[in-house]
Amino acid sequence: MTFHTDYALRMLIYLAMRPGRVSTVGDVAEAYQLSRNHLRKVALKLRKLGLIATVRGRAGGIRIAKLPAEISIGALVRATEEEFALVECLQGDGGCCAISPACRLKGMFGEALSAYLAVLDRYTLADVVRNRTALETLLGIDTHAA
Repeated sequence: MTFHTDYALRMLIYLAMRPGRVSTVGDVAEAYQLSRNHLRKVALKLRKLGLIATVRGRAGGIRIAKLPAEISIGALVRATEEEFALVECLQGDGGCCAISPACRLKGMFGEALSAYLAVLDRYTLADVVRNRTALETLLGIDTHAA
């Protein structure tokens, strides 16, 4: 999994912990000690996917656009990862491995990838944030702040 997908998951977790409230990319960056610039790119992708909304103005920022129960972890990973080729022969162009026509690894790795995604498909963002109290403490989120 790429950092982009990892950071997208982290951003959604942070925003899910603050339902109905606006945060900034800086808030998320500070909570996780991550690069603001990289998180801006992540926020753009999540906005294009319809998972976060942007709020303009002086008190603007980002907020979660869907209920956490509506955000599939598997679908998010598929939407944010560019390549799932675990081995060369799974690349879109088939790669150029000399034994590809006779090799059985392609099927094995294809099956493993399907199983990986099937597990992620069973979970939503709501499942990830069930331990709200622990996450709020670790992320420094004050649930009583306006």
